[in-house]
Amino acid sequence: MPESTLIDALAGMLAEGRLIPYLGPRMLQLCDGYAVPETPEALVQSLTARASVPGKIRNNLTRSAQFIENFKHRKTLVHLMDQAFTAPPVASELHLALAALKPPLIVDTWYDDAMGDALDRVHAADGERDAWGQVQGLSQSEHFGQWTGRYDARGHALAEDARPDWRTLLYKPLGGHAPAANYLVSDTDFVEVLTEIDIQTPIPDAVQRLRSSRSFLFIGCRFDDQLTRGFARQIMKRSSDRHWAVLPEPLTRMEARFLAEQNISRIELPLATFAERMLERIGAAAVA
Repeated sequence: MPESTLIDALAGMLAEGRLIPYLGPRMLQLCDGYAVPETPEALVQSLTARASVPGKIRNNLTRSAQFIENFKHRKTLVHLMDQAFTAPPVASELHLALAALKPPLIVDTWYDDAMGDALDRVHAADGERDAWGQVQGLSQSEHFGQWTGRYDARGHALAEDARPDWRTLLYKPLGGHAPAANYLVSDTDFVEVLTEIDIQTPIPDAVQRLRSSRSFLFIGCRFDDQLTRGFARQIMKRSSDRHWAVLPEPLTRMEARFLAEQNISRIELPLATFAERMLERIGAAAVA
């Protein structure tokens, strides 16, 4: 399919709510003047610049986070994560455009506040600020037995069994900086979740329902480690059988295998170019 035809089709699917945006940390590259880590590599550098970690694990995010948690306390790790993400990035035009489409579900797999900020701004401008909310993954180290936290647009925590009638659900499986400093980042955090994720326990019922029959569009993601592949695979489970990913970089062998396994078509455009062209199409699709 020609590139322009594909982007037209994806924009139409987004406008119709049939395509779920699945955002990765590199979405920050589209934000002006951001001052938060945009990759796991940048995040581990931020953490180890503020806390002493053995040299052999200094480049491994989850192991470095685990060392800090074990030897300097969980509160220290949370504090360092807060410091890394304390400067809220200004939402990019693509963040705002996705928010304006008010899709039923957006998955955001990084800790920054940009997508939440975009949703808040768009819904507030439309006089319906309370029409969106978020569900975040919770660390079992801090919330044993509770897999997710629910928060309304104003940042208020809701009861675990709350079923709010949100127009858009923002799902942050790794947690997020706002509103409650929830972070899945250490080895223990991920071991706890991955032990249960095959049977879908940590994935909210609303996400399982909304993904049914829908496709995913991966933007700003890489699948070059087992964690990102594992989370994507389980979040996509029982969805449509056709998906797309913006991946201009050369693929690793395991990335290529994952894309083939999940029937994810690769879009090789640079992220900024894809965003520019998608913004043009989203505007046209919304008017059509």
